[in-house]
Amino acid sequence: MKMRHEYKYPINYMDYLVLKQRLDAVMKKDPHTGKNGMYHIRSLYFDTPDDKALKEKIDGVNKREKFRIRFYNGNDSVIHLEKKSKINGLCNKKSVPITREETEKILAGDISWMATETERPLLSELYSKMKSQLLQPKTLVDYERIPYVFSAGNVRITIDKNIRTGVYQKDFFDVFVPTVSASETVLLEVKYDAFIPQFILDILQLNNRRTQAFSKYAACRIYG
Repeated sequence: MKMRHEYKYPINYMDYLVLKQRLDAVMKKDPHTGKNGMYHIRSLYFDTPDDKALKEKIDGVNKREKFRIRFYNGNDSVIHLEKKSKINGLCNKKSVPITREETEKILAGDISWMATETERPLLSELYSKMKSQLLQPKTLVDYERIPYVFSAGNVRITIDKNIRTGVYQKDFFDVFVPTVSASETVLLEVKYDAFIPQFILDILQLNNRRTQAFSKYAACRIYG
């Protein structure tokens, strides 16, 4: 399992403006961004009835995982089931494509077809945990992402803002579903493989900010 470094820095709006100007000058945008240089992400997170994933995140458990379904810019032609794992401070993400029909079946509790899914083992793993741990769709998370990439070190820098959630809403495909602001925080995320070039570290320096635990999922769970 390929593991990556991942660090999160909650920043304010002025920090965001400074960083965006610096990053625009030296890094390329992710090719999937629109003309405005960003894209919208909607995720639906899964958790157990006793909130295992949420509690492990809050408690800083050293080995943990979470499942989510995600799509971009309201386009339901490309949907992914993802499993995010964290072990000893390093992260791994597994992802498989699923269709809107398959997604709607999962959200409706029609999951028996997943048990024998061999070409996409992540689906059969989700099935197993929906049966054994009672994983279920829990919280809708919306936000805007400005993504930058740099090939050396497989570096990915993202700035997430306008983090919102649907209060007790799990209507994944309704682009007009009512949402509320879950956090005023702007989140800087830094991800890379074995190393990150020094010049990138230099431009990320902001008033001695330190990495902090911040979870968009946990922030949104305040509302349900």
